[in-house]
Amino acid sequence: MIEIKVPTVGESINEVTLVKWLKPEGAWVERDELLCELESEKATFELNAEQAGILHIVAAENATLSIGDLACTIDEKASRPADAAPVAAAKPSKEAVKEEKKEVAAAAPAANKDVKATPVANAIMADKQVKATDVVGSGSLGKIKKQDVLDALANPGKKGGAAAFSRNDRPEKMSNLRKTVSRRLVEAKNTTAMLTTFNEVDMTNIMEIRKKYKDTFKESHGVNLGFMSFFTKACCIALEEWPAVNAYIDGDQVIYHEYCDISIAVSAPKGLVVPVIRNAESLGMAEIEQAVGNLAKKARENKLTVEEMTGGTFTITNGGVFGSLMSTPIINIPQSAILGMHKIQERPMAINGKVEIRPMMYLALSYDHRIIDGRESVSFLVRVKELLENPALMLIGKDPVQGLLEI
Repeated sequence: MIEIKVPTVGESINEVTLVKWLKPEGAWVERDELLCELESEKATFELNAEQAGILHIVAAENATLSIGDLACTIDEKASRPADAAPVAAAKPSKEAVKEEKKEVAAAAPAANKDVKATPVANAIMADKQVKATDVVGSGSLGKIKKQDVLDALANPGKKGGAAAFSRNDRPEKMSNLRKTVSRRLVEAKNTTAMLTTFNEVDMTNIMEIRKKYKDTFKESHGVNLGFMSFFTKACCIALEEWPAVNAYIDGDQVIYHEYCDISIAVSAPKGLVVPVIRNAESLGMAEIEQAVGNLAKKARENKLTVEEMTGGTFTITNGGVFGSLMSTPIINIPQSAILGMHKIQERPMAINGKVEIRPMMYLALSYDHRIIDGRESVSFLVRVKELLENPALMLIGKDPVQGLLEI
């Protein structure tokens, strides 16, 4: 009998939550097959079968387990059941694959890949020709349950059906990730002298650059040209000029970073995560966009590792993707500052004595006043604004003419 225990996933992590079993009790599992999903305070990961055999579940779903606790056992001496899939199944023909896809499409014409539903709910929707978008899910993360579909059928034309008028309360255990986010946010508010300074940036030049070069950029680098690379590049230059914004307090010392590890706040299915772009100051625009894309994809799929979310010297968060016009972001401790991006909105601006409509974005810099003075915080944000409004400055950090004249 092989024992599968909770592995060590990080120096500071002592316990995890068993989110769900991917295989049922008594099932035959192959070597390296995924058995269950575990969630720590920083990331989600899976346990794999170390050998083929019969699975015997020990820990229940939603149970909190300590590192080293027994999750399950595998009877590797058990005989392979007759109905178990062969180790090396024959590769299906193209015709068989096409036919199988047709059958799946016919069986579930109303399926929506963006909406999750229980197997029973999916079966009822397929049988009754109900679209998933016409049903309001009451489960976790909007998952559609059997009763949700029955309510929609009983109340046609009323999205959500009777469930929309329910007064039921639904308790749900807080995930380790959410508990960690909650603890760190309260800790940041209670242990830092946090202030926020605001400014606004005219996005005209950046938007024109993106419009002019987005296709060429995509062809050359295989990645889209977004706003995040401009903001990351501008922040790295400003951080090198104002090192206190890139530092943190450790006891009675101030630790100054001579590199820029930029944390990017990402809204993942299970909560807010902040993966890190290492040495962003040495990366080109395409490399930054590729890093952002890869980390965001991993975040959406809950595949970020602890290492990818550890560290970071400065954070950028973009509330604009949700429509936020202005906010005061909370510092990602132990860092000393965080930049908040917001929605781009056209507003009338006075330009050379004339009123022009410009695409404007409010910027917010929350900072720890214990280490960063008002002069440094405001100057940092003004420098970021200057670089964003004149992207050519990012190439050498100053106006080309000033560089030529060495002034």
